[in-house]
Amino acid sequence: MNVSVDSASPDFLENIHAGRHLFHADEPVSAGGKDAAPTPYELLLGALGACKAITLRMYAARKRWPLQRVRVNLSHAKAHAEDCVDCDSERSLIDLIEVEIQLVGELTDEQRRTLLSVAEKCPIHRTLTSQIQIRTRAAP
Repeated sequence: MNVSVDSASPDFLENIHAGRHLFHADEPVSAGGKDAAPTPYELLLGALGACKAITLRMYAARKRWPLQRVRVNLSHAKAHAEDCVDCDSERSLIDLIEVEIQLVGELTDEQRRTLLSVAEKCPIHRTLTSQIQIRTRAAP
């Protein structure tokens, strides 16, 4: 899987190419952007929410459960680690993503509990909560 970003404009509007798809990222006006597209963090939250919804819909379809709709609301913030020793330090902040999932359909309580557990296992969730190595290099 390859994605490329082309930063040709003088502002922060970025063109993102993923296969045959083109979409954009930008920063809010307060950060020097034009607010013409989602921020990178909003795209990240969107990817996580979409992955959870797709995973739940696929699982429910395999089980033939009456899941009609999945609505995922997400937020991101920097928060202090619960047991931080030096809470005044920037390094004591952690990224906190809050996820709220609404399951629409005539599901039993057990099915709902199972689906919420399955949502924790979507591929993007697992990627974000595992050790990640990112290698950056200059292109020739």
